[in-house]
Amino acid sequence: MKQFYLHGLGQTPSSWDETLSYLKPEGEVFCPNFADLIHKNGAAYESLYSGFSSICQRETAPFDLCGLSLGGVLALHYAAEHIENVHSLVLIAAPYTMPKRLLQFQNFLFRLMPNAAFAQMGLAKNEVIQLCKTMAELDFRPVLYKISCPVLVICGEKDKANRKAAESLASAVKHAELVILNNAGHEVTTEVPKPLAEVLRAFYQKVHPMSQL
Repeated sequence: MKQFYLHGLGQTPSSWDETLSYLKPEGEVFCPNFADLIHKNGAAYESLYSGFSSICQRETAPFDLCGLSLGGVLALHYAAEHIENVHSLVLIAAPYTMPKRLLQFQNFLFRLMPNAAFAQMGLAKNEVIQLCKTMAELDFRPVLYKISCPVLVICGEKDKANRKAAESLASAVKHAELVILNNAGHEVTTEVPKPLAEVLRAFYQKVHPMSQL
């Protein structure tokens, strides 16, 4: 079964490399590059989601979705609209309703940063600011009931901006379980890749009992 691993804003697909090296998934793995989708479709969130959704719609069998932060938002959005295509869902530090004040403050800081600071993302400064601005009104609370596949919600214990939301999300979604990763902040893929891989392996062994991840 194919598995999608989706990175966060400020990251690239390579942020998953170390976690996947510990996880050693047997199936096909795909880590889309959001910078490529933004350059192709535009920096608005809906354009990014449309590009990501188009990739998913090419699949002919249900797949696993796993996303961190922005990647988790996209995964949650897609699962709510196309649950028939999603075998399982992992949401890592993924808000289901946007913290508007935090996004506004974040964009304020982005405006003060030099353009070169965004180069590692593969994005221009204005693209990052535009993307965050267009995410401000996202609110998936009305559609959480549509998610019926197995769900794992993960958050780092030190991720104060997202921990409460993660706990609420795990309570609001059917068949969801919550894991808080010790000694981790927001970017668990790079901060605690081995413990994250162990949590993912245990989850995938439950939803794919015949697989040896």
